[in-house]
Amino acid sequence: MAQCVSRVELSVSCQRLLDRDVGSKSDPLCVLLQDVGGRQWAELDRTERIKNCQNPEFSKKLVVDYYFEKVQKLKFGVYDIDNKSPDLNDDDYLGGIECTLGQVVSSSVFTRPLELKEGKPAGKGTITISAEEIKDTRVVYLEIEARNLDKKDFLGKSDPFLELYKQGDAGMWQLVYRSEVIKNNLNPCWRKFSVPLQTFCGADFNKPIKVQCADHDSDGSHDLIGIFETNLAQLQKAGDGSPVEYECIHPEKKQKKKSYKNSGIIRIKSCKIETDYSFLDYIMGGCQINFTVGIDFTGSNGDPKSPDSLHYISPDGINEYLIAIWSVGSVVQDYDTDKLFPAFGFGAQVPPSWQVSHEFALNFNPSNPYCQGIQGIVDAYRQILPQIRLYGPTNFSPIINHVARFAAHSAQQGTASQYFILLIITDGEITDLDQTRQAIVNASKLPMSIIIVGVGKADFKAMEFLDGDNGVLKSLTGEPAARDIVQFVPFQQFKNAPREALSQMVLAEVPKQLVSYYKLQGWPPVKLPETKKMQESHSEELPLQGLRFLLGMLIYPEKKNSCRPTSNLVKPMPSAVGEL
Repeated sequence: MAQCVSRVELSVSCQRLLDRDVGSKSDPLCVLLQDVGGRQWAELDRTERIKNCQNPEFSKKLVVDYYFEKVQKLKFGVYDIDNKSPDLNDDDYLGGIECTLGQVVSSSVFTRPLELKEGKPAGKGTITISAEEIKDTRVVYLEIEARNLDKKDFLGKSDPFLELYKQGDAGMWQLVYRSEVIKNNLNPCWRKFSVPLQTFCGADFNKPIKVQCADHDSDGSHDLIGIFETNLAQLQKAGDGSPVEYECIHPEKKQKKKSYKNSGIIRIKSCKIETDYSFLDYIMGGCQINFTVGIDFTGSNGDPKSPDSLHYISPDGINEYLIAIWSVGSVVQDYDTDKLFPAFGFGAQVPPSWQVSHEFALNFNPSNPYCQGIQGIVDAYRQILPQIRLYGPTNFSPIINHVARFAAHSAQQGTASQYFILLIITDGEITDLDQTRQAIVNASKLPMSIIIVGVGKADFKAMEFLDGDNGVLKSLTGEPAARDIVQFVPFQQFKNAPREALSQMVLAEVPKQLVSYYKLQGWPPVKLPETKKMQESHSEELPLQGLRFLLGMLIYPEKKNSCRPTSNLVKPMPSAVGEL
């Protein structure tokens, strides 16, 4: 199996982009995708959007794992973004390129003409990509404010924003961060922000850093307020109520006016270098992933005896439900020491009372609903099909609340030792949408992720709504989710793709979700490797394409028992069939 050689961050800029907006310039964003097999492309990362700019230099870096022995096919796509939806299907395509990561890393600067489709140039547009290996993964946190900035707007004050640059080996300045714009304010206080130490200064505390303050104009013709140069060693002196101040100097004004002093004062309120732990850190530090399956047995799936049913088991012994269970479970099972997985069904009439249950054990043993390995779940599924009656309604909230109770119990321990993944496989016709929204909002405060795989050809708009990709999911009362914990994938998109393509897409968000929860709580890994303690450094969030490799071979078999606490394992276990 391929081993990751290193991680690289990609800096992207474009020149002479097509202008798709009437009366203004395009608002470009660059998205990075990787071929996961069968010409299926999975999104790895995307840059920020820059307004009214045909020659953008993106400050957001794209991070990817580099495997020397693998051909990693990449696609860079540039879009004109005119709405708040993250879905790119309704945005204008400004062009893209396909290449390999090997081509990028082997070039000091990789520049190619953009194409709208193969052989059709996107005007004179080009894209330039440069790669830098990530060697130090500590993070710099900065809080910056300013006072008495120059007034640049005729009818107002100024709309200041900051850009930070590091000096490259050839003396060129490279953008590392761009702040938000603060409207009509000469004494702005920008949001606290973080930049990876490698990105910020290449881990060289004396490398020159240029800070530029400008007045934002909507047409993209920003006016310079002033600049100053410093380095991280100087910035680090800020903190504990003692800011470091710099005069913001406009070079032309200084040269022309003898009485010129400055164009304002930039104050560094605090500068700290902290450790941001990664998914790898938590897993190798002893975090156990608890995997639970919920299967939709409602009548809308069709009679299991009929070949038209989604629960019909074909002569070769499979259906879409079984493929989804195998695809996700075969990856996640490597993270459960005892390989015992609770498996439940919902929406069926179950014996002996034949009442509808929204949370029944597949093995009909409510006091011990665990199946031995993924094969155990498959066997229990096959055995239960002829013993139940598919019915309804389709309620998700009971099984979400069930797993959430155990996640809440684990959270009370105050350690990063347990994380819960609930896989729901459904035909998509949800009945209790409002209750499910509330259940997800509640679960977003817990160590828990929810994966929904939609089988069949139903309308999955409700599932996409729960995914929250079009904005933050809110409960019926307006309470927002604390973090995004739902990933929805329609099985149909992967029906003819390799099985690993489905698992990669389904599990893509889990590392980020796990890290976001523990970071929110401020909990470090239970145990750090000795090298981590010595270097006080960390790996960053696992990129999407590395997930298959990580989950397949990260924890070596001989080390599993030693790196996972077993004395306080928490497993979902109902006390009665159908208990809510």
